[in-house]
Amino acid sequence: MRGHCLCGTIAFEVDAESLKLYRCHCSLCRRQSGTASNCAAVVPNDRFRWLAGEGSIRSWRKTTGFRSDFCAECGSPVPNALRGLPAVWVPAGLLDEPVDLEIVADFHLSSRASWDETVPPGLRFDEIPELEEFFDLLHDR
Repeated sequence: MRGHCLCGTIAFEVDAESLKLYRCHCSLCRRQSGTASNCAAVVPNDRFRWLAGEGSIRSWRKTTGFRSDFCAECGSPVPNALRGLPAVWVPAGLLDEPVDLEIVADFHLSSRASWDETVPPGLRFDEIPELEEFFDLLHDR
């Protein structure tokens, strides 16, 4: 499946027929997405490749290590490598339709916005689960 930023400068491909997604409701993800949560997949490095625009990616990093990559032209959040892990974070909204996507979990529900009335369809977590459980939720093993 393919995806791209709002202006099309940055394009990528994910080698998968379907993806499991999560939504994170923490304050960082709300600010990054501009809405109640972000919705994304985590893809192994060997199933992800850039097609265009890698040189147009800019990054902002918080002192805690949180990183936000975005298109220098349109500002869309774009995929980024997960710190020291063999995986890439892929925002679901960048994927071209039609794709087979399933939201399997919602994280940081204890800190969601007071106006967020989301009724999660999958697993629900007050915080983020341990890394191994997080990956197990998002990948078929």
